[in-house]
Amino acid sequence: MKKILIVDDEPNIVMSLEYTFKKKNFEVFIARDGGEALQIAKDNIPDVVLLDIMMPNVDGYETLKKIKSNPSLKNTKVVFLSAKNKVADIEKGLKLGADKYLTKPFSVKKLVIEIEELLN
Repeated sequence: MKKILIVDDEPNIVMSLEYTFKKKNFEVFIARDGGEALQIAKDNIPDVVLLDIMMPNVDGYETLKKIKSNPSLKNTKVVFLSAKNKVADIEKGLKLGADKYLTKPFSVKKLVIEIEELLN
């Protein structure tokens, strides 16, 4: 069973994604900020992290850097889901090592396709 970690502080997005990925037979983990996400990622080694950028405490950029610098998480794919939609924001996210960058609002159907492609 593939594991996915959803990191977002917006309850509606989290509920929608959790429901969608459980239906697709993923084991779903949820974090509300980057600090919590890092602990869950270290403990569970997800296949994919869906990561918001603007969150309390540790933001998505910092979380991504820490995921990418952890040897046990080197194969984990990271997809940014962010309202930050300027070209500079997208370029920064990809330069830091994100595998994909989708802007909010996003199509859940498109996201599922992107995740399936990343994992194949």
